[in-house]
Amino acid sequence: MVAVIAVLLAVKHPTGPNTVSYDEPAGLWISIGMIIMLFLPPLILSLFSNRVVRIISVVYQAFVVISFSGIIPIGFLFPNSIGVSVIAVLGTLVSIASVVITLRTESNKEVKF
Repeated sequence: MVAVIAVLLAVKHPTGPNTVSYDEPAGLWISIGMIIMLFLPPLILSLFSNRVVRIISVVYQAFVVISFSGIIPIGFLFPNSIGVSVIAVLGTLVSIASVVITLRTESNKEVKF
């Protein structure tokens, strides 16, 4: 949800002719749809408690952390887009928390012989 909010804030202040804006709602819906599709794999991987699957999920989520971290300075470079940086910081913190929780989750299954 944080990523969708970041896109909606970024759409308020388009920086050029090739960016997403409210003038072209199809592009906005495509961007939101892509974000949802990109966040589905970690959600699906969270349903499994296998150690290898958790590590794959952590690696995938690390790319999300890097993406949010890259948005932080962009928000400060353009005027009237401090809100984008605030949402990016929030997204980075939430993503880091998700990575930590994913790493600390232990399997609840017991092996009985």
